[in-house]
Formats: sequence, C-alpha cells, structure tokens
Amino acid sequence: MILGTKARYAVMAMVELAQHKGEKPVTLADLAQAQEITVPYLEQLFSKLKKQSLVRSVRGPGGGYVLAKPAEEICIFDIIQAVDESLEMTRCKNQSHQGCMSTRARCLTHDLWHGLEQQIYNYLHGISLADVVEKRLSPASGALDLLMSREPLPIEH
Repeated sequence: MILGTKARYAVMAMVELAQHKGEKPVTLADLAQAQEITVPYLEQLFSKLKKQSLVRSVRGPGGGYVLAKPAEEICIFDIIQAVDESLEMTRCKNQSHQGCMSTRARCLTHDLWHGLEQQIYNYLHGISLADVVEKRLSPASGALDLLMSREPLPIEH
C-alpha cells in the first residue's frame, strides 16, 4: 500500500493550516505556495475536507480557511479518510466474511495484511494535527512507543 498524493497533500495542507492556530483565515494560494501544491488540487481537497467538517471557509476580504475544530481533535486518519484515501491492504471487500479468492476463501496472507492495516490505522488515528505541529512524533520523545502500546482500535470501514 502506498499512501496516495491526495492523502499526503491533504495532511500537509492541514498541518500548514494548523500552524496558523486560527489567528486568521488562510487562503488556498498561501497554502499552495507554502507546501508547493497547486491551487486547483487544494480546491478539490478542501472541498472534501469541508464536507467532513474538518475545515470551514470564511468569505470576503481576508477570507480563506480555518480549522473547524481544535487541532488536538483532528486525527491524521480523519484527514486521510475525508479525501477518500483507503488504508485497505487486502483485496477482500469491506465487512465481508468472504475472501478474495475465486473460491471465496481468504488468501493465505490475509491476516498478515489485515494486521498491518490495523497497525497503520491505530498509528494514524492516535496522532492529531497538534502532535504534528508541535513535533511530538520524534522517536526520542516516546510518542511512537506510547501510540504503539495503546489498545488496538477497531477499524471502521
């Protein structure tokens, strides 16, 4: 699984927006310049982020975007999910007990990939925008160890 550009760029733009701490709305042009992403691409992403209530737009002079809730309450997984990126690592259909093989059995590596999917989900669900902005992710900080020691969260498909 390779995380797509939609997810990576959405996270980059949201971290950039979170750095402004809601002091004033930030234009997509400013976000685009800061993160070297095109404005049309950001327009597509922010439309989806707005629909999921992660950002809100401010109209008029001095308008732009602000976070719809505090950075501490927005996890990285929510951003990825909002822009329609998938973390699925198996070929099996969501919520299906049937496998991906022609016989409807699960492939031999299903549990391996599903377990990795669960770890990625837990990791991304346990990190907020504030964590990234405040650089609380370095291995020396113990943040990764703390996240990995938490009880696994159920994957919501």
